[in-house]
Amino acid sequence: MYGRLPIVKMLAATVALTAAICAVMVPINWDGQQASTAAPKIDNLLTIMIILSSFVFSLVVVMLGYALWKFRAKPGDESDGEPIHGNTRLEVAWTLIPTVIVLFAGGYSWSVLSDIESPADNALTVDVFSQQYAWSFGYPGKGMAYSEGEFHVPVNRQVQFKMHAQDVIHSFWVPEWRIKKDNVPGITTTAIVTPDKVGTYQLICTELCGFGHASMRAKVVVESPAKFREWVGGLQNKVPQPLAQSISQDTVGNPVPLDAGGA
Repeated sequence: MYGRLPIVKMLAATVALTAAICAVMVPINWDGQQASTAAPKIDNLLTIMIILSSFVFSLVVVMLGYALWKFRAKPGDESDGEPIHGNTRLEVAWTLIPTVIVLFAGGYSWSVLSDIESPADNALTVDVFSQQYAWSFGYPGKGMAYSEGEFHVPVNRQVQFKMHAQDVIHSFWVPEWRIKKDNVPGITTTAIVTPDKVGTYQLICTELCGFGHASMRAKVVVESPAKFREWVGGLQNKVPQPLAQSISQDTVGNPVPLDAGGA
């Protein structure tokens, strides 16, 4: 019984410290406004990771504190520490607990990613062209209509962004959508988002891409399907040929026309 008492106390201290940390960390709105169907799921995933991380941190701190107190050298004691050959139960515990935590975190993350990247039947395709230090966009379902520095999408419709980097690695990120995807030269990467809140946002490059990286931004407008049709119908330019060549790397089939699914 007395041998178990320190373990019970350490577990109680771990739970208390975990609760205290979570009481401070969890209520903070780390990611700001939510403006896509993926945002709440990703924010919930972050909350779970904060709780798990707080538990691991608390467990390590409590055990370290106990070891420093319990096995501290007495004043004037300069002898060597007592030789030990390990503790099988302890080694199994500190291997099993992190394994369970990592497997749970990986499985939950996989489930969230699979959910938010599940393609819809009426998804809108937008080609995204990134180059030092500008964004431009093509709408293949509307005769390759082309826009520079600004793009519009309809609210409550899934959008599949096809990324085409023209020079170095860039990264596509709209903070309110939570989705972030690298744009890699020679590879077409895909970001899937369903915006669910009308508004104006910013597309930000989050991969250090050169001297003008900080200014590599674009205007994002989420609007009603009717306003989106009006805007995209007014685009006069087509995707330039040098940019259109990078689309040939895309292995995805023909995009859904813009008038499908109410857009």
